[in-house]
Amino acid sequence: MTLFRGSFLDTPDNPFSGGALRADSDHALLVEDGVITARGPYAELRGCHPGEEVLDLTGGLVLPGFVDTHVHFPQARVIGALGLPLLDWLERCALPEEARMAERSYAATVAADFVRGLASAGTTSALVFGAHFSPAVDALFTEAARVGLRVTSGLVVSDRRLRPELHTTPERAHGESLALAARWHGVGRSRYAVIPRFSLSCSDELLAACAAVVDEVPGAMVTSHVNENPREISAVGQLFEGSSYVETYARNGLVGPSTVLAHNVHPTDPELRLLAELDAGVAHCPTSNAALGSGLFPMARHLARGVRVALGSDVGAGTGFSLLKEGLQAYFGQQLLGELGHPLTAAHLLHLATAAGAEALGTADQVGDLSVGKRFDAQWLCPAEGSALEVGLAHAEEPAEALARAFALGTPADVRAVWVDGDLMDPGRADKEPDEPLAAVAG
Repeated sequence: MTLFRGSFLDTPDNPFSGGALRADSDHALLVEDGVITARGPYAELRGCHPGEEVLDLTGGLVLPGFVDTHVHFPQARVIGALGLPLLDWLERCALPEEARMAERSYAATVAADFVRGLASAGTTSALVFGAHFSPAVDALFTEAARVGLRVTSGLVVSDRRLRPELHTTPERAHGESLALAARWHGVGRSRYAVIPRFSLSCSDELLAACAAVVDEVPGAMVTSHVNENPREISAVGQLFEGSSYVETYARNGLVGPSTVLAHNVHPTDPELRLLAELDAGVAHCPTSNAALGSGLFPMARHLARGVRVALGSDVGAGTGFSLLKEGLQAYFGQQLLGELGHPLTAAHLLHLATAAGAEALGTADQVGDLSVGKRFDAQWLCPAEGSALEVGLAHAEEPAEALARAFALGTPADVRAVWVDGDLMDPGRADKEPDEPLAAVAG
């Protein structure tokens, strides 16, 4: 058992429905076999457990591990290709790099970059858009398991309108997906996701093959894109004879409680009603929406209809792996929408980056906050002395203010350590040793 001592901030009660930020200073969590078994003032818990090791995380903030609900593994090396709308960006930047995933050795090096990027940014769980090639997806799962990240991912499938080398057939997609799921689904911290690229690149026959995989792999998730860009939406409507974007998935049995659709910047009211009725989630990717000029996310409309929303980094159209940055951009977007936006506080941002993501991934009973009975998936934000964030935290008058400054000023460089199931993750960063700043104390 280990006592983790520090200042803990989380949102076990949803602030979008009246909950508040939970903030406890000089508290401790007792962790046994990866599970939080007690929580309370440090002095009290130390008195009850005088012989246990104490990990001193004072001097910063301890937050739940971030949950990224939409991020592309093959695009880790094309982040920052600015100045293009979605379809042009895909053709010139993303898809040529995704075609390189056919070479497993190259895919393995990208997987190492990708997993390191997520873990170093404080992300402990992620719903990952895999690759169009089975060996590359295998490389991703292998690296995530080595580092300890919770990853839900799978084979990305398309059969039209992309580069020919990225196309498959319904039969091959079905067989390769089942083989990957047999190797990885429910093994360690890995789960399988069925991933049609988007309706624009998938025939009804391929979408039906995806639904067959869902039926044959209990507990599999579904993820894809929806309503990101007006030009894309128009093309989907033409291909599917006027069906709405959400309907193209729903009519093939791919929308339900285990579905997370990314973006949804331009939904119709009937689509929002359908998403709510089928209890699907939406991954809001604010830096990607801004970088590609896709638009401002209508969060208020989603919430009014009861559609679940969480955050995604959308690497590589997004601008990095950090959900701190995504939270800040989400805040900016709602501010810019004025009366049409939903005002966001720091508690809202933390919830979107943690507990809301866990709910979207169906793991809210295990992770997403730091309550007794949950797995200890956490990160320690402890900025360098003299940095803007260190100064901001030192002069914050209350926890909510400190959290707001973490979102405004924090970067992956401020993430000192990350744990999954109480195990310290070592993503292999060359610029810091994770064990060095962690002080085990006897008193």
